[in-house]
Amino acid sequence: MTTLRALVLCCSLKPSPAPSSSELLGREVLTALADHDVDGEIVRVADHGVRFGVSTDEGDGDGWPAIREKMLAAQILVIATPIWMGQPSSICKMVLERLDAELSETDDRGRLLTYGKVAAVAVVGNEDGAHHVTAEVFQALNDVGFSIAAAAGTYWVGEAMGKLDYDKAGPKPDTTGGATKTLAANTAHLARLLQAEPYPAT
Repeated sequence: MTTLRALVLCCSLKPSPAPSSSELLGREVLTALADHDVDGEIVRVADHGVRFGVSTDEGDGDGWPAIREKMLAAQILVIATPIWMGQPSSICKMVLERLDAELSETDDRGRLLTYGKVAAVAVVGNEDGAHHVTAEVFQALNDVGFSIAAAAGTYWVGEAMGKLDYDKAGPKPDTTGGATKTLAANTAHLARLLQAEPYPAT
């Protein structure tokens, strides 16, 4: 079986080495994907000086072009984001804005370079809103060419107005863990199907 490549973009507001529940869940997704012959890496976007904008390169030391190269080399993209104010993090929104540039990037058959790539989403937070955040991110990723497998979202939210973060909550094998395994299986399956049978030229 061919090994696929995954890139997890951790959209925590905190740079390394600060603890991050989003990064933890993103790493759990990578571990689950490894069971389906997918290798990969996690990039904490806050560490890389990504600039605001909607182009592939905003210049002045912009960190996005290097991240974009990793994204283009991968068959799977996972966005791992916390919930803030009921929304995806500002870094997550910046990543989606940068991906808007892919609408102008096509191959020699007129297809977006993101066609054939599969996206998944991992969300953590201490408030309700995981479904809302997942829906926002999925719609944006689909708009710029990514495919979404069945049940391709995993999440954990703590008690309303609580203080407990996912990285302190302990393993959740029957809930978040189960969702993560399903995400990995379905996402890897769809990525392989699209590798074997790419979308037609438009």
